[in-house]
Amino acid sequence: MKTKVQEGKNNQFIIQDDGMLLNGKRICVPNVEELRTEIMHEAHYAPYAMHPGSTKMYRDLRLYYWWPTMKKDVAEFVARCLTCQQVKAEHQAPAGKLHPLSIPEWKWEKITMDFIVGLPRTFRKHDAIWVVVDRLTKFAHFLPIRQNDSLDKLAELYVSKMVRLHGIPASIVSDRDPQFTSHFWGSLQRTLGTKLHFSTAFHPQTDGQSERTI
Repeated sequence: MKTKVQEGKNNQFIIQDDGMLLNGKRICVPNVEELRTEIMHEAHYAPYAMHPGSTKMYRDLRLYYWWPTMKKDVAEFVARCLTCQQVKAEHQAPAGKLHPLSIPEWKWEKITMDFIVGLPRTFRKHDAIWVVVDRLTKFAHFLPIRQNDSLDKLAELYVSKMVRLHGIPASIVSDRDPQFTSHFWGSLQRTLGTKLHFSTAFHPQTDGQSERTI
């Protein structure tokens, strides 16, 4: 590939001064199985990646990386995740009517949240963004975090940035992932009296606010 680029036979790619091959602004990952697997592993199993589905994981990865078989590789990687398959099996149900979430009466009464992970590390070591969206006004907060932040650290950040400005929400809508049923959210619920309201079972469309904001 580099030879073709150097010979001017492929204008889709560029070679940086340091020798890195780019497709637009995306890093071209060489055909090394271990390297590609490591990238997908980080995008799927990072503490706040929350086991994204193949579509979301591919969408996130393609912002920064490129290789010819990425979409297929991501789909196969997610299909091999035992945790994802277990959750999928437990939540599987016949198709039926959607159950849209009720419209909030007050701003910041009900919120949605999501995480953007796999970002370039900043000088303050942040490499992820915590997205919190008010379901009524659609106003969003984007909180820089580190993927390895402890649950206690996230709880402190939530209280200092969100509760300080908007008070305690009546409900929090999130993906039905194990990360959101962890001790952190249970502890936050008990401490602040927050009603942890998950997305409607079997209908993930009800929890699209955070992802649409992203």
